[in-house]
Amino acid sequence: MTVLMVRSTVKPECVGELEEALKKMFAALESARPEGVRYTSYRLPDGVTYVALLELADGIENPLPAIVEFREFQAGLKDWLAGPPSAEQFEVRGAYTA
Repeated sequence: MTVLMVRSTVKPECVGELEEALKKMFAALESARPEGVRYTSYRLPDGVTYVALLELADGIENPLPAIVEFREFQAGLKDWLAGPPSAEQFEVRGAYTA
């Protein structure tokens, strides 16, 4: 499994618009239910920093770009972000889920 972590800072005046786009995107993901993927988004206590984690099962190509709402969300980021996002890729060495 590979994990990509993206950390972004959103312009304070754009937080509401980003939050609405997140809801729309996650509703579309729930509807499409792509296999082999886990995508989560977190907002840090400062209210403007977001962390997204994308986990892809081994051998799975990222299915998210095929979802219109995901592409729309990605396109909106250029207007919402206060600066370029930082991304890091990880290899999972262990995990536990209850």
